[in-house]
Amino acid sequence: MLQQDHTVKSLELKELFQVSMETIRRDLEALEAKGYVSRVYGGAALKNLYGEEKDTSRSAGRNYREKQAIGRLAAELVEDGDAIILDVGTTALEVARNLKGVRNLKVFTNSVQAAEELMSERDTRVFLIGGEIRNGSSGLSTSGGDAEAMMRNFYVDKAFIAIGGLSFDSGICDYHMEEANLRRLFIRQAKKVVGLADHAKFGVTALNRICGLNDLDYLITDGMADTQMVNELCAMNIDVRIAKEE
Repeated sequence: MLQQDHTVKSLELKELFQVSMETIRRDLEALEAKGYVSRVYGGAALKNLYGEEKDTSRSAGRNYREKQAIGRLAAELVEDGDAIILDVGTTALEVARNLKGVRNLKVFTNSVQAAEELMSERDTRVFLIGGEIRNGSSGLSTSGGDAEAMMRNFYVDKAFIAIGGLSFDSGICDYHMEEANLRRLFIRQAKKVVGLADHAKFGVTALNRICGLNDLDYLITDGMADTQMVNELCAMNIDVRIAKEE
């Protein structure tokens, strides 16, 4: 299960194997002792999650229905006349696909796919952020010093940030260093910050810390997200919204 999904939840393992939480805890501790996994909030993650970016050429279809639902719900936060930042990633791309019909919209993005998706909209102005282009696990994206220099000149109403990992110990994390630097700037340039994370991102720590959890104004996730974590995030005055699949 870890090889396929990269993370596992203790509660799901308990229900699947019909054993006690204590049994699951001991098994995960044994895997950690052998160096295979790292224990995270509510479960465990493959060790290489802490230093390597996941290959979404294999996992892009994973949780796709949840990502579609998150994209639809997140797009509802965008109002006519808004200026927004749209991050890279499969979930952020679903936001772009649901922005059609919003009037007088201005979108700054470092995702080539999101820019292409929005180019046909007559009422939308699309600004592709410059910088070094790479073909990574999140698709074609730009980052680096030139991208950061461009974004320092603009302030937006909302920034939609793709989350690679979310935990109370590590905050909001992701994998690629230059993209992480750009995300921090996105957050500083926006009045409101919207985090996008399907349930598999909960309890995961990645290499680069982006920000603290309390830097989020909204978190859009799906119905399989860890209930305890969702309740604790709500207690931090983060507006957590649960997307429903159609």
